[in-house]
Amino acid sequence: MELIQSFSVDHTKIIPGIFLSREDHVGNDMVTTYDIRLKKPNREPVIDVAAMHSLEHIIATFLRNDPDRKDEVVYWGPMGCLTGFYLILKGNRAPKEIYDLILAAFRSVEKAEEVPGATAVNCGHYLMHNLAMAKWYAAEFAAYLEANAGSAAIFEYPRTERLVTDEGQQFFDS
Repeated sequence: MELIQSFSVDHTKIIPGIFLSREDHVGNDMVTTYDIRLKKPNREPVIDVAAMHSLEHIIATFLRNDPDRKDEVVYWGPMGCLTGFYLILKGNRAPKEIYDLILAAFRSVEKAEEVPGATAVNCGHYLMHNLAMAKWYAAEFAAYLEANAGSAAIFEYPRTERLVTDEGQQFFDS
């Protein structure tokens, strides 16, 4: 079975940042999946579940209301490992090209006075939100992005290197 693309990233080397995860053709359109990584996998504590849920609601609302990009947003949601989010946009831009959008999205969390859609009618687990912690994580990530904006490392995935035979067989650590 072929290893999916997101598992080919060396998670022992990844740092927080904005990364191009994959590009796909859907009909005549190109869609791009971005890895918006807030935490170093396996080295930092993951994002609190309730804060992650609140970040999902607030930033999804921000992105889908951004006048310049709302028609391009396909998906915003958390990674199962709770170290970041996936953003899927129509088109194909380099991670640096969405830096301002991502920074603005995380900065918007600071201004939130409530979590949009946090009601029993609108949300599958409306009691599991933590706006104060969401603000803390968002401010931490926004400050990190600003401090490292000139570093290529926050825009380029580290890839795992695998030994490949002449026949194309890959070897993996056990």
